[in-house]
Amino acid sequence: MPPPPPLPGDPLAPLARPIALTRAAMTAERLLRAFWPLLTLAAITFTLLAFRLPDHLTGHQWPVLAGGLGFLAVLLAAPGFRRFRIPSRAEAIARLDATLPGRPLAALTDSLALGDTDPATRALWALHRGRMAERAAAARAPLPAPDLAPRDPYGLRISALTGVTVALIFGAPLAIFTPPEHPQPSGAAEAAMGPAWEGWAEPPRYTGKPGLYLNGFEGDTLSLPEGTKLSFRFYGPPGSVPFTETVSSPAATPEKADGAEVQSLDLIARRSGVVEIGGRMGRSFKVTMLSDAAPAVELPRLAERRADGKLAQPFHATDDYGVTKGQAHVSLDLAAIDRRYGLAIDPEPRPDLVFDLPLPITGSRADFTEMLTEDMSEHPWANLPVKLSLSVEDGLGQTGTSGEQTFDLPGRRFFDPRAAALIEMRRDLLWSRENAPRTAELLRAILNRPEGVFPAPQMAEALHAQIERLEGGPLSPEARDEVAKVLWDMAKLLEDGGLADALAAMQQAQERLSEAIRNGASKDEIDKLMAELKEATDRYLQMLAERATEEEQGPQFGQKQESQRITGDQIQKMMEEIQRLMEEGKMAEAQELLDQLSRLMRNMKVTQGEGGDGDMPGGKAMKDLGQTLRDQQKLSDDSFRQMQRSPDPEGVDPGLEQPGPGAPQAQPDGQPQAGDGTAEDQGKSLAERQRALRRELERQRGLMPRLGGDAAKEAERSLEGAGKAMDGAEQALKDGDLGGAIDKQADAIEALREGMRKLGEAMAEENGQGQSGQGAQGMERRGDAMGGHGARELPRDPLGRATGDGSRIGTESDLLKGDDVYRRARDLLDEIRRRTADRQRPEAERDYLRRLLDRFAGQ
Repeated sequence: MPPPPPLPGDPLAPLARPIALTRAAMTAERLLRAFWPLLTLAAITFTLLAFRLPDHLTGHQWPVLAGGLGFLAVLLAAPGFRRFRIPSRAEAIARLDATLPGRPLAALTDSLALGDTDPATRALWALHRGRMAERAAAARAPLPAPDLAPRDPYGLRISALTGVTVALIFGAPLAIFTPPEHPQPSGAAEAAMGPAWEGWAEPPRYTGKPGLYLNGFEGDTLSLPEGTKLSFRFYGPPGSVPFTETVSSPAATPEKADGAEVQSLDLIARRSGVVEIGGRMGRSFKVTMLSDAAPAVELPRLAERRADGKLAQPFHATDDYGVTKGQAHVSLDLAAIDRRYGLAIDPEPRPDLVFDLPLPITGSRADFTEMLTEDMSEHPWANLPVKLSLSVEDGLGQTGTSGEQTFDLPGRRFFDPRAAALIEMRRDLLWSRENAPRTAELLRAILNRPEGVFPAPQMAEALHAQIERLEGGPLSPEARDEVAKVLWDMAKLLEDGGLADALAAMQQAQERLSEAIRNGASKDEIDKLMAELKEATDRYLQMLAERATEEEQGPQFGQKQESQRITGDQIQKMMEEIQRLMEEGKMAEAQELLDQLSRLMRNMKVTQGEGGDGDMPGGKAMKDLGQTLRDQQKLSDDSFRQMQRSPDPEGVDPGLEQPGPGAPQAQPDGQPQAGDGTAEDQGKSLAERQRALRRELERQRGLMPRLGGDAAKEAERSLEGAGKAMDGAEQALKDGDLGGAIDKQADAIEALREGMRKLGEAMAEENGQGQSGQGAQGMERRGDAMGGHGARELPRDPLGRATGDGSRIGTESDLLKGDDVYRRARDLLDEIRRRTADRQRPEAERDYLRRLLDRFAGQ
């Protein structure tokens, strides 16, 4: 029964597109079934034409082949025309309906045969047609299925398609539009059968220039680097191919090789000239020699004195092709030395210092700037005038030098008078062993009354032992070096501290800073001494606070009047003002303010005040560690964003907001940096911030309360591991390895969390759980005293727990109990970071994860 004709409101009208596509697919199927033999013949013909088969046929063979292919095409096309017919619309509907369950298209075109007057029947029929309409809406046109395998049992169509593919890749497809060529024998062909030659030009490897095949070179002018190797091979009887050249010295002539018909010639081009090859295939090349300029190296500036005593000398090297190696030579400048005291006698001969210059591992070595870094703090020439010269060499063996520069060899300076005296005696002893008696006399003078000079009796005993070695007879070089090592270690101990009394350590730090100001120390040295003063001051304040808890009435700063009280923040502001004045070069004002601070600290006592647990040593330690943890988390997030902004092969994450070319960059103190905002500047800023955090952690470790028990020991080990991880992250940031830095920062964050947890347990054991909990709750009720803006919301971690602000981590509202709280929080943050870095995830998910990190990871 034929389907009903399409009428207005035809139920199949919405399916007009799938039906048309199905009909087109059926047409393609029938065309392939009818004409696949003809298409196979056309593919074979294309392959033969693409491989220039007609060029190999004679003038009579080509028409015969063309006629045969045309006759075969007619035979193969005739059956196809008889079998092919265009499918009807009804056939397309039936084909599409067969792909759907229940044949909904047929149901939509059907009508009720019985019961059309029954309301229930009509309602059921309407419901059935509605369901069929829903199924029909999901109709999709099927793909063509010609099913040619049974009709082509030998796979001829596959072979033809393979031939077409090979012809498109290796043949000349455009050759089918050009007439066949039938070259006739000529004099040129006959000459090709006679003598021939080949030539190559190989520039030196260090130039990075490619080699040339002279037979394929177009033109007669060659521009070659100096030292290029020219290789020629001549085929034929000796002398059949004339050859002359004027580029080598002396001129070269062909040599007979193993075969009687082959001569070889290799020469090195040293000057401009002409290379001529005779015969019918002869060529003439005019060779222009490109001279290789000597390399050059210069010092942008002389090395500045660093607090760690290391030599950090920048240099800039250039060459037209690239520098292969370089060295730095350091020699003692005797003429510039003040020859007094132990330096009055002639020094013992010492070889000059020679260091290999660092070269770029990646990138060009033709123009680069690097930093030569060497630790010369313990060398006998440290802090003495020396002559420095740099030399570099290129691939041709040419050298370039920077010329001699005179400056004081950077070394560690000692500002403690006792340490400086020991270092001077060590220098004299290393200058010449003839200074041994003089050094022994000076040590005996120092040890006349050692009680007020050395903090420990063992130091005086060690110096007495060295005096006996110095006075025991001729001093061997090995013994001299051992004595110098003892003096160096003792000077470091005196300079760096080791004093048990915190007040003496603070006063010593103030005196060293004053000595540095008077001696005109460098900025790096003053910054280091200022950091030591801050650390000693914090340690002294901690000592006073611990002693204050044992007294019945808390001591105060000076008198008991309110106007005489001073807070730790005010002391911190005074030290910041001292540092600012020194940076501005106002040394007199800085010294005056430093003296005022010294007088204030000598008369200072601590008032317990109303700070609660947060102002006690343990609470302050937990607050400082919590702030360090938040700063480390923020730095890790900034490092991760910087890695995503870097121009790596994966490109820039489109979900991140990119700064403009003039956007300011963050400095370690939070101030924007003026400049172009390059990735290199940002990398340096991240490294400096990481170094500041590491130093802050070291300062906080020195101020930790003295607690006993296993938890305190585990806390100390965890914080030590955090410091090592920060040091590794700092080095990775300096090297530009952002991925490695992020891994080290994650280790530091985990170690900080573990250290804070163990420290909280140790403090709870020391003070009692109830008192600790009360202190924590008191911190939650208290406003932010520093900000002065009333109550503030405590920061919370991803599990919703308050991190607290006192001597405990968290409050009584923990969601989980025990170690699982912290392990679960770490696992969640690590998983969020991992998924954020996965570029295969949807952008919407990664944006949500980034918001989570911004919300929780920075707290």
